[in-house]
Amino acid sequence: MINFKEQIAKSIEKVINVSYLELMQYIETPKDIKNGDYAFPCFRLAKNLKKAPQKIANDIKEKIEIDDKVIEKVEIAGGYLNFYINKELMIEEVLKEIENKEEYGKSVIGNGKNIVIDYSAPNIAKPFHIGHLRSTVIGGALYNIYKYLGYNVTGINHLGDYGTQFGKLIEGYKLWGNEYNIDENPIEELTKIYIRINNLCKEDENVLNACRDNFKKLEDKDPYCVELWEKFRTVSLKEFQKVYDLLGSNFDSWNGEAFYSDKMQEVMDILDKTGKLVESQGAKIIDLEEVGISTPCIIQKSNGSTTYATRDLAAILYRARNYDFDKALYVVSYEQNLHFRQIFEVAKLLGIDKKYTDGLKHVQFGMVSLPSGKMSTREGNIVKLEELLNESISRAKQIIEEKNPDLENKEDVAKKVGVGAVIFNDLSNSRIKDEIFDWNQMLNFQGETGPYIQYTYVRTNSILEKVELPKVEDVDITKLIDEASEKIIKLIYNFNDILIQVTEKEEPSILSRYLIDLAKAFSSFYNENKIITDDKQVQDARVYLTYATSKVLKTGAELLGIKMPNKM
Repeated sequence: MINFKEQIAKSIEKVINVSYLELMQYIETPKDIKNGDYAFPCFRLAKNLKKAPQKIANDIKEKIEIDDKVIEKVEIAGGYLNFYINKELMIEEVLKEIENKEEYGKSVIGNGKNIVIDYSAPNIAKPFHIGHLRSTVIGGALYNIYKYLGYNVTGINHLGDYGTQFGKLIEGYKLWGNEYNIDENPIEELTKIYIRINNLCKEDENVLNACRDNFKKLEDKDPYCVELWEKFRTVSLKEFQKVYDLLGSNFDSWNGEAFYSDKMQEVMDILDKTGKLVESQGAKIIDLEEVGISTPCIIQKSNGSTTYATRDLAAILYRARNYDFDKALYVVSYEQNLHFRQIFEVAKLLGIDKKYTDGLKHVQFGMVSLPSGKMSTREGNIVKLEELLNESISRAKQIIEEKNPDLENKEDVAKKVGVGAVIFNDLSNSRIKDEIFDWNQMLNFQGETGPYIQYTYVRTNSILEKVELPKVEDVDITKLIDEASEKIIKLIYNFNDILIQVTEKEEPSILSRYLIDLAKAFSSFYNENKIITDDKQVQDARVYLTYATSKVLKTGAELLGIKMPNKM
C-alpha cells in the first residue's frame, strides 16, 4: 500500500533539506476532511529556518514537486500546508489491501526487535482488585499490538510473591491459622489474616519485628516458612486464574519477585565492586544525589533482608541476558515513579550494555480510587475485580433478556459484552488519568463504549449475511466518492499508522478513540446510504466498504483484548 505520508515527507525534504523521517513525525491527520488528508505544520521548522511559518509554507508550496496522480492539490492555511490525496487512488489502495491481507494493518516493522512487557503483577495472598485492572489491560493491549507489528514480545507477570508481607502472613497463620479455612476460600481468608496481623503490628512492635524475622527466615530457606509461602502462592494463583480467564489474559512468564531470590547476591556483589554501595544506619544504599534524586536507593535493609529494588535490579540483569530486549516496559502506576527512577539509574552500575538501560521505560498510569479514598487491602476497603466483571456480565445478560430474549448463545454474548465494557472503559481514556470508581460509569453500555463498537460490528455482520461479497476488481470505486464513504476510507487507511502511534506513546487509548471514530463514521454512512439496493454497482461498492469496516473493527477491538460477538 502506498505510504502517502512518506511521499509527502520526501517531497518536502527536497525543498528544505530536513530528513524525511523527521518530517514524517510532524505530519498530522486533520480531524476535518475539508482541511485535507494530511497537514504539515510549518511552525515546527520556524526556529531552525529562522522564518515565519506562513513564509515557510509559501516557499515549500512554490518549490515542491508533486505527482498529481497521487496528490490532487496543496493548500496553505495559516502556517499549515494541507495535502489532498487523489480520492480514487486512496480508495483503490485500501480495498486492494483489505482483499490481499488476511490480517489488515499487520506489519513487520518490529522484526528483529525484542520487547519485554512487565504487567498485571498482583500480590499473592491479596485480593485481585480493580486497582490491578489497569496494569493488566494496558499491558495486555500493548502486548497484542507490539506482536501485531512484528516485534518479538515477552509478557511477564512479575508477581508480588515475596517481601515483608509474607513475614506478616506467616506470623498471622502461626497465631490463628486454625481459625480460617484457607483451602475453601483462600484469598478472602488470607486477607482476613493479613488485616488482623497488620492491626496487631500497629499495637505491638514485637509482633512487627517477628514478622520481619519471618521474611528473613523465608529468604534463608527455613522449611516451615517456605512450605507456608508455597501454599499461599499456589492457592492464590488458582484464584487469580479465574480473573485472567474472564479477561482473556495470557503471559509468557510468571516469574515473580521470589524467582530472583537466588540472583540478588550477584547484584550486591556487582554494586559493591563499583564502590557506590555504602552503609547507612545499618542498611546498604546507593546515594543518587549526584543525578538529582534526593532519596537513596535501599539495596539491603538493616536486618539483612532484600528490597523491591534489589529484586527489580536482579530482574533487569536476568532479562537483559535472557531476552536481549530493545525495550523493557514496566506497566505500573505513577505512585511508583520514584522507585523506577531509582532502579533505572542504579541499573547503569550493573555493567550491562547501554542499549538495555536506555530501553528501560516506566509506562505509568493513573490510580483507581474509591469515592471514600485510596483502596487498601490492609484496611479492607477494595472492590474485587472478579465481582466487577461478573456484575458487568450479569447486567449485559439482563439487557439481552429485555431486548433480544431469543438470542442464541446468550451466556457467551453477555460475557463478551460485559467484559468488553469494562476493558474499553479502562482503555478509552489517557492511561495517566486518575479514576474515581463508579459502578455505573464502569458498567456503562451507552454512548462511546465497548458495547457501541460491538454493536456496530454486529450491524456490519448483519448486512454481510444478506448479500454475497463482491470481488474487489468488480467494485466501482467512483461509487464511494462521497463524504461519508471517504471518511471511512481515510480512517481504514490510517489503521496501521494508529497502531504505530500506540507503540510510540505506549498509549492504547489512541486505538480506543480510533475505533469509536470508525464506528461513528460507519453509523453516519449507514444512516445516509441504503447499502442493499437495486443498483448493483452501488450495492457492491457499499457492501465492500461495510466488509472493510467490519474487518478493522474486529481486528482493532481484539488487539485491545475485547472479543466481538457475531450477534447481540
